[in-house]
Amino acid sequence: MGPLPVTPILLGSASMLLGLGLWLRSRRKSPEERERQRRQWVNSVGRITDGTVLDVCEVQPEGKKGKKAEAAPMQLLIFNYDVAGVTYEASQDVTHLQKYFDVHSCRLGVPVSIKYDPQNPGNSIVIAEGWIGLRN
Repeated sequence: MGPLPVTPILLGSASMLLGLGLWLRSRRKSPEERERQRRQWVNSVGRITDGTVLDVCEVQPEGKKGKKAEAAPMQLLIFNYDVAGVTYEASQDVTHLQKYFDVHSCRLGVPVSIKYDPQNPGNSIVIAEGWIGLRN
């Protein structure tokens, strides 16, 4: 039995790698899906502390090479809170959560409840599907 031809083996391996790469790429989560999963995680394992709303602002997302994107602006809720003597200042993209509250009625300086990950206190939320830390 003679040596196996190398070209068919290389072509077969290359096509398998290409197929694997395409399959892995198709399973990538969108940024919105990753943010939703982060909110769910913090909501399920989070501890609650008091915080304060510092600002509510709109940020226009940037397109490629610094050009303004055609997408709708992001609504950011900026807040701060203390955990174990450390003050954290964070923001949360609440663009997709506006069906749960009115971002324009959110008042600055108002106390809120913050849920944070006890293993990573900088990972925090004010609002998620099924939980709202905003107070009336």
